[in-house]
Order: sequence, then structure tokens, then C-alpha cells
Amino acid sequence: MRAIGQDTFGGSEVLKVVEAEKPVPGPAEVLVRVHAAGVNPTDWWHRSTGGLAGTAAPVRLGWDLSGVVEEVGPGVTLFQPGDEVFGMPRSPLPAGAYAEYVASPARHLTRKPAGLTHTEAAAVPLAGLTAWQALVDTAQVREGQRVLIHAAAGGVGHLAVQIAKARGAYVIGTASAAKHDFVRGLGADEVIDYRTTDFAEAVRDVDVVVDTIGGEYGPRSLRTLRPGGIVVSLASPGEAALAEEAERLGVRAQFMIVESDQAGMRELAALVESGAVKVRVDTVLPLEDVAKAHELGESGRTTGKIVLTVAQAGGVTD
Repeated sequence: MRAIGQDTFGGSEVLKVVEAEKPVPGPAEVLVRVHAAGVNPTDWWHRSTGGLAGTAAPVRLGWDLSGVVEEVGPGVTLFQPGDEVFGMPRSPLPAGAYAEYVASPARHLTRKPAGLTHTEAAAVPLAGLTAWQALVDTAQVREGQRVLIHAAAGGVGHLAVQIAKARGAYVIGTASAAKHDFVRGLGADEVIDYRTTDFAEAVRDVDVVVDTIGGEYGPRSLRTLRPGGIVVSLASPGEAALAEEAERLGVRAQFMIVESDQAGMRELAALVESGAVKVRVDTVLPLEDVAKAHELGESGRTTGKIVLTVAQAGGVTD
């Protein structure tokens, strides 16, 4: 099968199309013919450094996928060949979703909503689960709370805005001025231009902050919280220092890494099917243009998600 591989860590130029052995599903696994694979910031982080787990080269990137079950391994009862599925296998370990086929634990996938194309569905899992696990599992956001979401037009951010609204929260987002209309269209009650306004001075009495940026955003976000509030940090390497500062201020800070989660995927699928959550796909590129996809993502100028399509027999893609 065709897949994207790399022999060393580095820039987007290390990514290349390789011939790889087609995987065989083991016990409790399914073989998925991949139609589309999502692209995420963690992809270029792992490409360049090996990521938090120190993944060794050669690396096979990609977590998000949407496709069709081609074969089921021993003991699988949830799916049959021909079922359309999407999910985020094996996270936080790489799934190798930049490929024509992926062998995935069956319970790391769920059925693709009928109203989504494979391209749209592949944009949901990692960003959607990150937002769900931050807001619902970690912060336990509930109706009437005030939620601040950084980079609200980004992959995680635009889904987090919608999930928070679906939970009944009052949502404040940060984004560049050009993206304010988009973020308001997602349901945000307020949008702050981070380039011209210090959010830490403009926002108060927040219950939950979702920090997708890291660095100084974590400590600054603590100043927006009401007593007992929480910052869920998705990108800060200094989580220990952040937690200590939070305790001093009478608030909380929690560093979080997204995990494979079929229950969360089912919740996301239900929100999508109800119309409460819509995914924005910014750019669609063929698998062989993966380097271009990474360069575009690393520019920080995208709105929503980037997706790679994998050609099917006869060159047909979805």
C-alpha cells in the first residue's frame, strides 16, 4: 500500500510517499480502507521532534481517519466489512493514518454520520475529542458557565465553541479580527481580537478556559478565572508551574492529552447528526501533497481543519 513515511526528524521536506506492507487486523481489530485523514498540529510536532512520547524514526504519522471497514479480526462484533467508520486509533501513539489502510482497535472507531462525507468526518476525531475531553470530561462544563476558548477559529477551537454552546455555556473566543464573523457564526457570545486587546484585562469571572496555544497564555488565562475556575491546557509544557500558580490564586490548572475514546466519538457523532456541531474543512489536499498540508498548517493561517484525501480504486475520492 501507499503511505507517508519519514526516515528522520525535520521539516516538511522529510515526508515522502513510501510503499508499505498492508496491515493485517489482529484480535479485536479491524482493517480500514482510508478515504481521508485529518491533519493536526501534533502531526508536525511529531514529524520534527518525535513528540511527547519520543517516537523514534522512521515515523508513520496521522491519527484522524475516515474510511470503510474491509476486514475484521478475531473477536470483533461491532463492525462488519462495508461499514463506514471514523475515529482516532491508538492515540496518543501514532496510528499511521496517512496511508491507504490502517489496522485499528475496533473500539477506537465509531460509525460515520451519514450526513458527513469521509473528508468532513476525517476532520472531526482528534480536534473534536480534544475539545470534548477538555470541556466535558476534565472541566465538566455545564449550563450557565462562562467559557473562554483561545484560537476559537482553529481546529480544536471551532469545535470547542460549538460543544460549549451545546452544553449551555456563555462562550468567549479569541481570534484575529478577520475571523470574528466565523467565530460568531459558530455561536460565540463574544469574540476578542488578541492582536489589539489583552484578553486577560478584558475578560473576568470565567469558569473554564481552554488553552490551545500554551506559553504565556496559560498564566495570563489564570487571571480571567473566578474562584474555583479551571484552565485546561492543551499545549503548555510548563504544566507543573502553571498548576502551582493556579493553586496560589485559588483556581485550578490541568494539562491534558487527548486519548482514543469511542464513547466520546459517539457523543460527537450525535452532536453532528443533530446539527449542533458542524466541522469546518479549510483545505483538502491529496495524500501525496502532505508536505504542503504541513506547511499550510504550520503557517497558523487556517480556519478549521486541513484534510488529506486518499485515492480509491479508479482514482475516486470522497
